[in-house]
Amino acid sequence: MNLPNIKEARKRTKDKVEVSYDRYQIPDSIKNVGKNKKYTLLTYGCQMNVHDSENIAGIMEEMGYTKEEDMTKSDVIILNTCAIRENAHNKVVGILGRIKKLKEEREDLITIIGGCMPQEEKISNMLKEKYKWVDIVLGTHNIYDLPKLLEEVFNERKQNIEVYSIEGEIIEGLPVKRDSKYKAWVNIQYGCDKFCSYCIVPYTRGKQRSRLPIDILKEVKELKEKGYKEITLLGQNVNAYGKDLDIGYTMANLLEDTSKIGIERIRFVTSHPWDFTDEMIDIIAKYDNIMPYIHLPIQSGSDNILKKMNRRYTIEEYKELYYKIKNKIPGVSITTDIIVGFPNETKEDFEETLKVYNELKYDLAYTFIYSKREGTPASTMEDSISLEEKEKRLQRLNKVVNKYAKEANLKYLNKVVPVLIEGPSDKNNKLMGYTDTMKLVNIEADPSYIGKIVDVLITDVKTWSMEGVINSDRK
Repeated sequence: MNLPNIKEARKRTKDKVEVSYDRYQIPDSIKNVGKNKKYTLLTYGCQMNVHDSENIAGIMEEMGYTKEEDMTKSDVIILNTCAIRENAHNKVVGILGRIKKLKEEREDLITIIGGCMPQEEKISNMLKEKYKWVDIVLGTHNIYDLPKLLEEVFNERKQNIEVYSIEGEIIEGLPVKRDSKYKAWVNIQYGCDKFCSYCIVPYTRGKQRSRLPIDILKEVKELKEKGYKEITLLGQNVNAYGKDLDIGYTMANLLEDTSKIGIERIRFVTSHPWDFTDEMIDIIAKYDNIMPYIHLPIQSGSDNILKKMNRRYTIEEYKELYYKIKNKIPGVSITTDIIVGFPNETKEDFEETLKVYNELKYDLAYTFIYSKREGTPASTMEDSISLEEKEKRLQRLNKVVNKYAKEANLKYLNKVVPVLIEGPSDKNNKLMGYTDTMKLVNIEADPSYIGKIVDVLITDVKTWSMEGVINSDRK
């Protein structure tokens, strides 16, 4: 049994990151353990968690299990969890109550909790003390150990907690069961060394460590050969890619080499403004298959709050970068993240955020009330602002966000834009897809268009989405 320790999770050394190509193994005794059995996998959180779940699904299916959406029919239930905000934590606690009832009815049901929540010291201790019926608890660093942990549960039938507070390694060769046949996540970097004062990620994901270019480009080539139309280069801070490799190879180099492979659409998330270079901007502008969409979190419009957040840039520096991107990349769409109600955010601080937003007029923003994360520096800050006041500020901000989101979408009305059609829409008898600038479009079209990039005429726009028809089908 290994439990996490937040003091250990804070450590950063200059030790070389180990890259392993043979760490993942399925013990002979359980190679077909999942034959005629089912698993349910519930995922919470960011894109990194979504891609981790694709690896977990790949591992489960290599052992013979079949995916099942209805957990009441499953032999194994897996929760891949998120630690970023309190509401994600509450969702997991709620679902655990339902799973416990299933466990009481079926003792042979295997229950697994993984992801970022167990990396928090208090959560793993809680699972050890109050949720002894959970069979396996593992963290973000040892997904590859899942077959071994399952073997131990089958043999011993007791709770096994294996969560490590380490800087981390790079494990290549994990199987992957992708959610889409047309779009794929490609990890390029793990962990983060920025230590924003509110963020738990550096503690749950370890230090910044980049995959080798040869391994990334090999994966992209394989995806192109399989017919994938779009990839997203994925990391906690993709702009810092390569800094830890010390081989003179940067994110700009990786974007260019990835572009030359010829896959039709390339995106990347998530960016930190501090590491967004002029070379990156030039490469994005140069290659048509690197999409003109940038997610650039600002978090606050106040220098005072940014300093307390340890964001390491000023508003003027951020705006300088913003306008460089806008001026150099034709038709670029820029979105952002904003936290409202950071400890002791004054009315003046919040007004500065509104002022900056009204100037920059983002295409969209993902807005949140500050969520206290135990173990982070911000969690020890005294906070004089009431939740009621924070909610009022969020509502005011969201009105501004919605205003400019609608204005940005109106620019597309009656224009023809390329859309990768992904599948059925929530709307009746429609399909859905995204433009190159990451605009959601609901389309009246035949299902034969799914998986294709087609020209779509935008016929109507809303705040969060647009409506369209296939241009060649216009009458």
